[in-house]
Parts: sequence; C-alpha cells; structure tokens
Amino acid sequence: MSARARLRRNWERVRTEPGLKKNVVVMVALVVVATIAGTWVLTNQRFTAPWADKFEFAAEFEAVPGVAPGNGQEVRMYGVIVGQITDARVNDQGRAELEMTLEPGHPVYENATLVLRPKSPLNEMYVEIDPGGPPAEEVEEGTTLPVTNTERPVQLDEVLGHLDDGARTALTKLLAEADAALTDADEHLPAGLQEATGLTEDLAPVLRELDERRTSLRTLVSAVAQISSAVGEDDARLNALAGALSSTLSSMSGESESLDASLSELPALARQLTASTRAVSRLTRQLDPTLRDVQDATAVLPDALERVDSTVQRLSTTVEVARPLVRRASPLVAELRPVVDDLRAALPVAERTTARLDPVTAMLLRYLPDLGAFVVNTRSIVSMRDANGGILRGLLTVNTTYAHR
Repeated sequence: MSARARLRRNWERVRTEPGLKKNVVVMVALVVVATIAGTWVLTNQRFTAPWADKFEFAAEFEAVPGVAPGNGQEVRMYGVIVGQITDARVNDQGRAELEMTLEPGHPVYENATLVLRPKSPLNEMYVEIDPGGPPAEEVEEGTTLPVTNTERPVQLDEVLGHLDDGARTALTKLLAEADAALTDADEHLPAGLQEATGLTEDLAPVLRELDERRTSLRTLVSAVAQISSAVGEDDARLNALAGALSSTLSSMSGESESLDASLSELPALARQLTASTRAVSRLTRQLDPTLRDVQDATAVLPDALERVDSTVQRLSTTVEVARPLVRRASPLVAELRPVVDDLRAALPVAERTTARLDPVTAMLLRYLPDLGAFVVNTRSIVSMRDANGGILRGLLTVNTTYAHR
C-alpha cells in the first residue's frame, strides 16, 4: 500500500471514528504550543545551533567563581553580546580554563585581555573581551590564551577570609550601626544635606580666611626658621630675637578675649543661618506652584506659536494673491471716488424718501399674491407662445346686450 493511500485511509478513520478527530486536533495543538514555547525559550537562552557558523577558543583563568556553562552566560565585547561560555574545566597545568564561542566577524588578537565580571549581586558572571589588535597576530580557532591575558574579580569572601576575628566583629557592628542609622535616611537625610549645603556655603568665606591665615603662619614659621639659622651664631641677636618673639606671643595671648568673643558669636551665626535656610525653604515651596504654571505654559506655548505662524503664512499667501487685484482696482477706485462723494451728499435725501415709502410698501405687501397672479394670467393671455412653441391666438369678446332701435 502506498504512502498516499495509507494517509487517505488514516484521514478517513479520523473523520469517521467518534472522538478520534477531537483527540488528533488537541494533540496537534499541543505540539504547536510546545514548539512555539521551546523556540521562545531557546531564543531567550541564546541557543546556538550545532550547524551555526561560530569561532571557538579558550582562555586560562586563575579561578572562575560563579561560572555555570550551559546557562547562556555571555561573552561581551565593548559591552555588546558577541558569544557565550560553552564549557569550563581544569587543564593539565591545574588552572581553570573557559571555552567560549563567538559570532563571526569579531576577531581576537594575541594581546587581547579577558576579564571575568559579575553581572548581578547574585554573582552571575560574564566575560568582557578587549580584543586587542595589530601588530599582534590574530588568534586562530581552537587556541588557548594564557593566564597572563586574563583577570578575575576579587570575591567578598576572599577579603573577609583575610580578616581576623576582631576585624570581623567590628565590621559586623559597623554594618549593624549603619543599617540602624540609615533606616529613616530617605526621610531625614535630604533635609539634613540641604541644611548642610547652606551652612557650607555660608562658611566658605570663613574657610578662605582660615586658609589665608594658614598660609601666613606657614610663611611666618619659615621666616623665623631662616632668621634662627641666620642668627644662630650670634647670642646677642638671638636673645633680642627671643625677646621680640616673646613680646609677639604675649600680644597674641592678649587677644584671646577677642578670639573667645568671636567664637561665642558662632552659635548666633548658626541660628541666623538656620533661619535663613528655613526662609529659603519657604520661598522655594511658594515658588514651586509658579514654576509649575510656567512649565505648563511653556508646554502650550509652542503649539500656539505654530498656529500663529500658520495663520501668518496663510495671510501672507492671501496678500500675495490679492495684490494684483488691488493693483488693478486702484484706477477704478480713483474714478469712483467723485461718484461716492456725490452719493454721500444724496444719501440724506434718499433716506427721507425711502422713509416715506415704508407705509406704501406695507399697504402693497398684502396684495402681492394677487398682483403676481394678475401678471402671470396677463402674460399667458397676450403671449403668442406656449409649451409647444409659437401659436396663433385670437381674442373673441361676446356681449349679450343689443341695442333697440
């Protein structure tokens, strides 16, 4: 029996046997859904068909933590995905070795650098390749790059493994205190930073003055050192210099009260700075609605300007079209100007005349239908034509009265 006959026989069975057609339809639908789902999964898992054209090579790493070949872990070049990790093993030298496949058109040179980087906090890794370039030679398929061409990230457990018990305890406490301190950071920290910003701006002049005084003190110390080295061998001059320095220091100590007074004014300055910051905050809250209104107006203004521009363009077109007409009508307007002046003088007389015609018009208005009928009948009687063309028509008048002799 041929395949066509066998297929026809099976189709007849499907059509005639009760319930079999429904089962076959369900089975075909399941196969189609499974095919679509499998295709979607393989596409998102960066599945590479065995017959696809690809470039394979390997590289040695000191360690490859977080690498799981077969899960579609990426190989990137300049941040673009160009391949994936296909295998991981330990070679004969006792080093970790990753096997990778790249899409065609991405050459790798012997001076390339491969870095194993974490893709997420879950330690999901990918390989970032700097392909290098000439004068180095291009890597051939199947080549294994040495460990000198690769780097790996330092894992957190490696850092913690080098800490002693005291350091780990202190780090744990630090993290706990930081967590407690930053619990309400999203509510209080912005306001505090804003206040600190204003305070630092107000303290900037003070810091500049202190920096200038530090420079002056440095210059003074340098000068004293030079003077000391110059007069070190002269006791008399040294004694005089010591006395002068003592007097200077005494004078500076006498200014301690002024310095204390200046320091005592700092709290008042801080309060003033706080008040100023609060006033600025209130001002910003008042300006926010105005700025929002201005923003809304700027959003609407371009459309309005576009409409005005369109209207102006249309008016310009209308003016261009009307300009020849106006140019041709100018002589006629000049000739009509005397007539208009005469009509302007006659308008009062015409107005009085038309005012007198209003009663006559009102009286004749109700007779207009009869007048129309009279005109139509009269025209029909005296006309020498009808719907069929010209006719000969006569009018016979009969009078029933006669005269007696």
